[in-house]
Amino acid sequence: MHKAILAIALPSMLTNVATALFGLADMWVIGRLGDAAAQGAVEIGAKLLMTLLVVFNFLRSGTVALTAQAAGREDEVAQAETLVRALAVALAIGVLLLMAMPLLIPLGLTMFGAKGAVAVLAQRYVAIRYWGGVPWLANAVLTGWLIGRRRVRAVLAVEVGSNLLHILLDLGLVLGFGLGVAGVAVATLTSETAKLAALVAMTAREAPARRAMGLVRDPATWQAGEIGRLLRLNRDLFGRTLLLMAATVLLTRAGARQGTVILAANAILYQLFMLSALLLDGFESSAQVLCGEALGAGRRAQFERLVRWVLAWAGGAALVITLVYGLAGADMAASFSTVPAVIATTRTYIGWAVALPAAGVASFVLDGVFIGSSWTRAMLLSMAAALAGFVVLLFAARGLGDHGLWLAFTLFFLLRAAGQLVLLPGLIRRSFPGPDPDLTPAAAAA
Repeated sequence: MHKAILAIALPSMLTNVATALFGLADMWVIGRLGDAAAQGAVEIGAKLLMTLLVVFNFLRSGTVALTAQAAGREDEVAQAETLVRALAVALAIGVLLLMAMPLLIPLGLTMFGAKGAVAVLAQRYVAIRYWGGVPWLANAVLTGWLIGRRRVRAVLAVEVGSNLLHILLDLGLVLGFGLGVAGVAVATLTSETAKLAALVAMTAREAPARRAMGLVRDPATWQAGEIGRLLRLNRDLFGRTLLLMAATVLLTRAGARQGTVILAANAILYQLFMLSALLLDGFESSAQVLCGEALGAGRRAQFERLVRWVLAWAGGAALVITLVYGLAGADMAASFSTVPAVIATTRTYIGWAVALPAAGVASFVLDGVFIGSSWTRAMLLSMAAALAGFVVLLFAARGLGDHGLWLAFTLFFLLRAAGQLVLLPGLIRRSFPGPDPDLTPAAAAA
């Protein structure tokens, strides 16, 4: 079990580190320009696009869950059907986003409180990068499908390659050709498209994927019951992600109201938080795949052991990250800007970046458990309760300035984990009503 957990978690952690390099490279390169407005514009533009796209991350998570459950049943046809249906949903969403582009960009910039030079530069950034939305959505499906089949190393190879390309383009377009925020946007759009081509090639090598083209023309693939199951799962995941993005929007807006320097400093601290979250997300991936397989096979005892051990491994990793941030976090944050006021501000609030990995780790892992088990409605309800608590805490801590903002954000993750832990025992009982094959007399005798 420990080998299985780490065989998924470690490549996933490396994959997520490569993913984090997108944001970190953008922030570092734009920080070399010494322009706080440009740095704030990239932060707001990236947050806007993350809000628009990451709410559709259910395409990845839902695909992982359904593929892993089908793998637990050793059903290759169901895996192929999951791939076809999820890609169809991704394409439909992509078309809708492109049609809504003229409305969403100005509305989003207003929502994030962009003003003056920051608004002008953010508009330039988003107008270019927005066209990468369709590749991003397709990449979410393909990545989720490969992870659900435990092809995590293949995903890692693609992620590392696309991020190396992204970094090289960042350096060349921004520092070499002086294209500023437009160069950052072009680098991201190009690397996302290259990533799609690589993932398509990887997926085509899998046996179930070779059935996909035939299933597109099969009426059984588009049965209302199966489509309804996918949409219900994705609806709850969409709502959960939308609530999570609402918390991010509130965090960004509250920082923007405190001025350009606080906005830029919070952007750097948020990138450190995202790096830690993406590292710990490797264990969320383990929970999604392994708990999904255990549920598909009806193995309750194995499922419960998995929950305990994934939480233990992730907790240990969170403590390591906290130690590293405690020792080097201030210097890491300072390296992302050349503006003295921004550097000084990151040092003032660095303690929150140190605390967040330990505060958030349980909620990250339990998200994986709930997604892999298709307990998405329960996860949505716990997220809604935590967001309500976050809003109350934001108002209660207004007098503490930026410390109050980060305090509320930290407690938000603790509230999420508390709600999930309360719901977990009842969900396990309802999901495993039959006998556990590992505990039957025949299994015990074998």
